[in-house]
Amino acid sequence: MKRRDFCAAGVAALAAATVPYRRAAAITSGADIPAVGLDGRQLTLKSADIEDLRAGLRGELITGDEPGYDVARRLWNPAFDRKPALIVRCVGAADVRRAVSFTAAHGLLTAVRGGGHSVSGQSGCDGGLVIDVSPMRAVEVDPLARVARVEAGALLGQIDRETLAFGLVTPVGTVADTGVAGLTLGGGVGRIGRRFGLTCDNLTAAELVTADGKWLRVSAAEHPDLLWALRGGGGNFGVVTSFTFRLHEVAPIMYGGLLTFPLTDARQLLHSFADLIAAAPDELYVDAAMGTAPQGVRWLGLSVCYCGPQADAERVVGPLRKLGKPLKDELAASPYATLQGSADLRGISPLGAYGKGGLVYGITPTLIDTMVEFTESAPSDGAEMWLQHQGGAIGRVKPEDTAYFNRGASHNVGVFTSWKMPPGDTAREIDWVRRAWAKIEPQTRGQYVNLAASDDREARVHAAYGDNYPRLAALKKRYDPANRFRLNANIKPA
Repeated sequence: MKRRDFCAAGVAALAAATVPYRRAAAITSGADIPAVGLDGRQLTLKSADIEDLRAGLRGELITGDEPGYDVARRLWNPAFDRKPALIVRCVGAADVRRAVSFTAAHGLLTAVRGGGHSVSGQSGCDGGLVIDVSPMRAVEVDPLARVARVEAGALLGQIDRETLAFGLVTPVGTVADTGVAGLTLGGGVGRIGRRFGLTCDNLTAAELVTADGKWLRVSAAEHPDLLWALRGGGGNFGVVTSFTFRLHEVAPIMYGGLLTFPLTDARQLLHSFADLIAAAPDELYVDAAMGTAPQGVRWLGLSVCYCGPQADAERVVGPLRKLGKPLKDELAASPYATLQGSADLRGISPLGAYGKGGLVYGITPTLIDTMVEFTESAPSDGAEMWLQHQGGAIGRVKPEDTAYFNRGASHNVGVFTSWKMPPGDTAREIDWVRRAWAKIEPQTRGQYVNLAASDDREARVHAAYGDNYPRLAALKKRYDPANRFRLNANIKPA
């Protein structure tokens, strides 16, 4: 089981039940279009207003009757089948301003799409307007200043390719076709984060359009309160059009890959692993995952990245090999881009998925027993549980210094299931996730915003922001008092 596969099938996708929005049977060009407002009321968008919006854009306005509609509305996880009334594919900040002003004037339900990876399916919406910034993918690297200006539609693999050409990186996530915008705004956990911090910790400036259609540049000197909120507060405060990241020099070759073990050895192996990883240096990152594969195969995998000196790699990584007898050992010196799978920009996943996630502060015997027990009893070949490594530099930032609050967590824990599309009866698989999560959730404390599910209780959203919630709610009231940007791990205006 390849690391890219078990990430793609699980980490980046959650599904939730929704009531489908039904478009009119026939919508012709120039016709009025039914839509949905912020409060769920049915609205009618006049054709003249729609054409006025279209005329003011440099990018595209796509309605339900146009040939590109079904492609444009797709999200990364095909379990979500959102049908927006309008899609604005923006090619610049002016398009974003135009779209935001239109949604405000008409009181439309609004979703913002970058990479389309929202784990709660909120990169799209039914009956509203989608502000799609995915055409905005420029990445500009200044190797002398060691910064990169990245447009909001860029994917992680594209950032890696541009920065690595200069021997530089900023820490991003582990799935190459994830969008930079959602990842950064929620935090951003990745392979070199224990050394260099979260993605949002390396955000030095941003440009965004607020709910009233104003363009702002934020930095330590300009609107610093808003920069603080963008570092982990999710998409609550506006539509970010570009990010400026601090870059770090790295060696061209790192060390890592996959170690795969039989699940039969999982309990003892994970007990030893918990002790070993608790003392890991910042340069060592190891995800642990277990799951099911065809023909009833159950596996345990360790995904490794060591970004320290090559001379120390075998000494640091070697103890992982001694945890058990691996079925496959793929650890080797490797370019960072290869470990990241930076060339693997698939677009739409072939699998639908559903799952839950939370944060833990150490890998306990009880957690190990729960995860192994449910993996052993998983009903299908798409089940997976995982522990994503945090700590290191991430944990040395004070919780109040950024909106990302849960700094002391050692791991994100997730429970996921996936299925081939089109789906059949997925009730058994989803029930497995919910039963497992009922056992695991009491062992968690807090939540990672980027893994919030649309069927999470509001208390879990509050837990993602912790003691920072009141300050975030006050900023929400200042920048988005009507809560127009609500399709996210939502912070309600104070």
